[in-house]
Amino acid sequence: MDPTPSTGGAENSDTIDSQTAHSGGLRDVVALTLPAASAYLTVLRTATASLAARLDFTLDDIEDLRIAVDEACALLLVSAVPGSSLDCTFTLSPGVMHVLVTVESLDGEPPSEDTFAWTVLKALAGDVDTSTGPGNKVSITLQKRRGVRADLGEPPAGHVRGSGAADQTPLGDAVGTP
Repeated sequence: MDPTPSTGGAENSDTIDSQTAHSGGLRDVVALTLPAASAYLTVLRTATASLAARLDFTLDDIEDLRIAVDEACALLLVSAVPGSSLDCTFTLSPGVMHVLVTVESLDGEPPSEDTFAWTVLKALAGDVDTSTGPGNKVSITLQKRRGVRADLGEPPAGHVRGSGAADQTPLGDAVGTP
């Protein structure tokens, strides 16, 4: 496996010109295929956390994304064909993680969006969508941006943007404030 970041799929993996790398077009794609069984979700949660950390997500964002990927898989595994695979593709761009989870489904129907689980999924991940494909394939797509609250589309309260944020005092947390 080539660890070099790419600007596209396999058709674009030959070289990366400096203009693309500096214009924000750089992205990594990581694909995992696991048995479609809940026992293997720990592998996916660990990969999710590691990749989110690579993008400098906050600890809260990393945990939200781990839970969201786990919940998306749980929604899909309910109707997965026994013995089939769960495919997960992570696309990493500066400050953004896109996750596509796909299984072969018994009925080919996407999970209901009218459930509490779907509401939680949207709150944790931000942009969430579902789709169906050939051969009863069902997918859930998640997109999470670094430092943005999914429910409000804005940075969390007290969040300080920019480099060196770790050594700055977050807003509202000044020491000695009455």
